[in-house]
Amino acid sequence: MLSDRLRTGPAGDLTSPAGAGTSKDVGKKAARTSRTRQPLRSRLKRDWQLLLMTFPAIALLVVFHYVPLLGNVIAFQDYSPYVGMKDSPWVGLSNFQWLLLDESFWDATLNTLSITTFQLIFYFPVPIMLAVLLDSVVRPRLRLFVQGIVYMPHFFSWVLVVTLFQQMFGGAGVLSQTLRNQGYSGFDLMTNPDTFIALVTAETVWKDAGWGTIIFLAALAAINQNLYEAAAVDGASRWRRLWHITLPGLRPIIVLLLILRLGEALNVGFEQFFLQRDAVGRDAAEVLDTFVYWRTLLTGEWSYGAAAGLVKGLVGLILILVANKVAHRFGEDGIYKRS
Repeated sequence: MLSDRLRTGPAGDLTSPAGAGTSKDVGKKAARTSRTRQPLRSRLKRDWQLLLMTFPAIALLVVFHYVPLLGNVIAFQDYSPYVGMKDSPWVGLSNFQWLLLDESFWDATLNTLSITTFQLIFYFPVPIMLAVLLDSVVRPRLRLFVQGIVYMPHFFSWVLVVTLFQQMFGGAGVLSQTLRNQGYSGFDLMTNPDTFIALVTAETVWKDAGWGTIIFLAALAAINQNLYEAAAVDGASRWRRLWHITLPGLRPIIVLLLILRLGEALNVGFEQFFLQRDAVGRDAAEVLDTFVYWRTLLTGEWSYGAAAGLVKGLVGLILILVANKVAHRFGEDGIYKRS
């Protein structure tokens, strides 16, 4: 009898009619149900200020990203800007057939994939390690100073970056002249096609590694600091805390950025390779972006370039979907959660 009174309480039975549970859980379920059952008109009336704030961003996205997708139709035409898409003759998949039979296209694709793979190994981990080092700096002023230094190259143009590397590692650069003054033979790293892939990766690291730490620093700030204190009390070393707390906390962000990077596997940039193409030769520096420029835009083969761009987009989409599926297999959300 006493147990029944303790279970029901003085006000009567407080358990849910649907089964076991507390009144707090029932209240949460009722509130969630009331929110989901609100009509669309009421939700729009409630959130119209937020929707109004997002309207400019949505408009820019539609105008500059989704509307230009309609131009992909010229990949299936013999397009001429003088007659327009409406009057250009249809050629079906002819442009794609010529593209797949073009050896220069496959050479550019191979160079692009090689550079992407090399940068995934030697560039992608750098912002993670740099973010961990910056997060370990205790003094706030020193941390802000270092962050400002490593962020700055991101705002430099590729013309300036290539020029700085030319002044350092070129045939008449500082290092080459210093070696000659010491009686050694100089070197010219900027015109060596064998080391070009390492050169462009070093330029990318110097320019963008610091900027890439921003999102990882935000993820590190979200990790519960009590976990580090508890691990330290239990005798865990700094490396143990890094391995068992820091890296697991960064894992969702790492997986997300890795998936997005794989989606851009065929897009390594244009300016950086365009500026150095003549110095090292087409065989080393020709990527898909420069291929589209030299093979289509300069020759007026607009449909051919549209076909190449469409192939790039489709391959990127497939890589994102496959990588996201693999992330789900390993228990991660990826870029979207499983249904």
